[in-house]
Amino acid sequence: MKNNILIFCFFALQLGLKAQPFNVGHVQQTFIDPTRSNREIPCEIYYPSLQDGDDVLIADGEFPVLAFGHGFFMAWSAYDIYWMTLVPEGYIMVFPTTEGSLAPSHADFGKDLAFLCQAMQSEGADDSSPFFEAVAQTCAVMGHSMGGGSAFLAMEEDPNITALVTVAAAETNPSSVDAAVSVTKPSLVFSGANDCVTPPEDHQIPMYDALESSCKTFLSVTGADHCQFASESVPCSLGQSFCSPQASISAEEQQSVVFTCLIPWLNYYLKNDCAAGDLFQGLLVSPGGFTSEQNCTLDCLTNNIDMQSNETVYKLYPNPCDHVLIFEAPEREFGQTYCIENMLGQVIFSSFIQSPRIETDLQSQPDGLYFFKLGNGRTSRFIIQR
Repeated sequence: MKNNILIFCFFALQLGLKAQPFNVGHVQQTFIDPTRSNREIPCEIYYPSLQDGDDVLIADGEFPVLAFGHGFFMAWSAYDIYWMTLVPEGYIMVFPTTEGSLAPSHADFGKDLAFLCQAMQSEGADDSSPFFEAVAQTCAVMGHSMGGGSAFLAMEEDPNITALVTVAAAETNPSSVDAAVSVTKPSLVFSGANDCVTPPEDHQIPMYDALESSCKTFLSVTGADHCQFASESVPCSLGQSFCSPQASISAEEQQSVVFTCLIPWLNYYLKNDCAAGDLFQGLLVSPGGFTSEQNCTLDCLTNNIDMQSNETVYKLYPNPCDHVLIFEAPEREFGQTYCIENMLGQVIFSSFIQSPRIETDLQSQPDGLYFFKLGNGRTSRFIIQR
């Protein structure tokens, strides 16, 4: 696990994904949904700022929105690890505090989450709002447990929401499994292998299987339980104490796996960061602390954009490759140096271009993300995957 986190940190530096130096601002705000008899939706909002504190000025820039739903009988404050991690990366996080009773309405909670994506867009266009001209056009609905299940309902409510992320999602009433059938947008589903509160085979797996997303990913965190996806919560821990299995990893390890994968995935879909897609795919090829299933590849990998110039067209394929990587270059490039580096920056192969087609046998190298570099500075990323 520690090695996996170190690799992530290295990736972040290599691919320019280092967190922006934002502090965390906070404001309380109540939105009104006129389509539901002026339903009030009180929220806690955390946003990128130049200094920490309440009601401070938002930082310059436009930031994607993450509308996050809390778990059953759990407060928004149990998800401080999310705003403390994601807001400095350049995201606005909105936590509705509705449906916190012992008899919550999942349908209303899902509609609240969907409405908040639209409401924050309106805030960005309102010159009297503290969020004026600071809200990007992209928004993801997220949630843990009940909030995760309700996020499926939110996607069904508003199919224009950019993306879906759920963490140990619980089946809801109306059914989140049924709602998943209508979801076509990118989806990331986290599950705990040791979750005895919402066992994956009864909750997250049926949801994932029902998704119609053209690109969906399922991540099962090894040894993870239900409650450690959040900070300490007495109601959650009490309910979990009556079932088994229990977690076999610490909360810090469990949360590290989540954010290691979540940040590049969000950056790819909500910030249009192509390199983040490469990073995410590289993590899936050489996983640490989780298993995965995916019906797609975040397609930056197949473009080889960095290998092209106006004068010269290079070809690097297949990507992903099994063991033989093929590189093609025109004759005028003969004599130029090239090398292949692994994800730790170590040169594993170097030579000169001596023919128009070069085949490099990488059978001895482990699966993972690699960099093909030319002497003229051009670089392309590729994956070895068997």
